[in-house]
Amino acid sequence: MENLTPEKLDHLKDLLSQRERVLHDDIRHEADMQDNYAQIAGDMPDSGASSFADLSVDLGNAAVTRDLNELRAIQTARKRMENNVYGVCAECGYEIPYERLLAQPIAERCAPCQEIYEKTHADGLKGASL
Repeated sequence: MENLTPEKLDHLKDLLSQRERVLHDDIRHEADMQDNYAQIAGDMPDSGASSFADLSVDLGNAAVTRDLNELRAIQTARKRMENNVYGVCAECGYEIPYERLLAQPIAERCAPCQEIYEKTHADGLKGASL
């Protein structure tokens, strides 16, 4: 991992920690909103308003699931750091450019391998590419 100096690795660790804090805050916010929507849905005699509240809860659940998946990816990135394989493409074994890691610190693959992965695993992907 020639391109990842200790300073660059520390910066990437900080980015992961910052993102983790944001995700935890988002999950707490979504949980609060779901409680509010569930209460509104139960109090509304209007089926249209109740349906909107139910839809809002479902969208909130999807957001929480997305955030939880990203938190798992952060944990996986930290494990790769601990095992000294962070920044190495899981497919081709070449180094992932630092610029890609800055943009996507949880990246497991270099951009060309990620593109191939997305094309061959399109059905299993949910959300943004990693």
